[in-house]
Amino acid sequence: MIAKERKTEIIEKFKTHPTDTGSPEVQIALLTFRINELNEHLGTHKKDHHSRRGLLKMVGKRRNLLNYLKNNQLEKYRELIAELGLRK
Repeated sequence: MIAKERKTEIIEKFKTHPTDTGSPEVQIALLTFRINELNEHLGTHKKDHHSRRGLLKMVGKRRNLLNYLKNNQLEKYRELIAELGLRK
C-alpha cells in the first residue's frame, strides 16, 4: 500500500493538468512505485507466491499502459521512461 502523502507526491509530479489523477503517466508512475516496493518484499519473502502473482499482474498492466502511451504520445513515453528509469 502506498502512503497517502507519497501517492499525492507522485500524482503531483506526473500529472498533466491540475485535476489529473488518472492519466496513463500517473498510472504508470504509481504502478512503478508499487512494483518496486513489492520487489523488495519478495526479496525477503521468497515463498510469497500470492504477492508474486499480484506483481506479475501489475507488471502486465504497466506494460499495456506503456504500449498505449508509446503508440499515441511517443514524446511523453520517452520522457516518462527516462524519468522513471525503466529502460536501460
